[in-house]
Amino acid sequence: MSFGTTGRFAPLTLARITGGLYVLYILVSVLADAVSHIGLGDAQQIYVSITTHPWLFRLGLLIAFVSAFLFLMTAWGLYVLLQTVNRDLALLFLLLNAVGVAIQCASLLQLISAIQAPEVAATAQLAASVYRSGFAAAQLFYGTWLFPLGYLVIKSKFLPRLLGILLILDGFAEMIWFTQALLLPAYPAIKVPGLVVSLLAEVGLALWLLIKGVSSPAPASVVRPVPQGVPSSTEASAMTTLAQR
Repeated sequence: MSFGTTGRFAPLTLARITGGLYVLYILVSVLADAVSHIGLGDAQQIYVSITTHPWLFRLGLLIAFVSAFLFLMTAWGLYVLLQTVNRDLALLFLLLNAVGVAIQCASLLQLISAIQAPEVAATAQLAASVYRSGFAAAQLFYGTWLFPLGYLVIKSKFLPRLLGILLILDGFAEMIWFTQALLLPAYPAIKVPGLVVSLLAEVGLALWLLIKGVSSPAPASVVRPVPQGVPSSTEASAMTTLAQR
């Protein structure tokens, strides 16, 4: 599928901007988890981080909010790129992503009350538990947005089909994570295989957009119809040659 300029950006430029945002989001998310266990850390790890290193936890909380913003901007860039394939499905994955980001940010707000009174153990423990529940709920939307996204990548013809397949598998992995977090919280190992799929799918898409961009096939030459009764250029040339003889 070919496309012209997308808004004020050429598709290749927009793809690389989106890829850069995606890579930055992944790196910032990893940093938030490393600094204060916000993300993949459990409630106990978050509680320990709040009570032992409150300033460092504040920094991690700031980084987590930035990562949520970057993720939403990434989804917007993907929407602009893929709306040429199917606008309705592109809007659907943008809305699902936005709802997930909203839930994640709402759960992060719970941690602000904890850092305002880190000496109160009950407050910190409750905030950490509520955050983990909200983060798990956000996975429902972070998983379902990958299904229309993966489908559009497959149908786009300007991104590798393999990435689209991996994104759909990543959606199933996120659903497993969501189910495990709510029904089987004592068995976190269930989600580990899905994390590998997520790494391949989302890091793969991010790096492809950043490095390779998107490929747009050259438009086919347009053959203009010749009005009835008007000779074509070839016929006119032949007639001119005969007249000169």
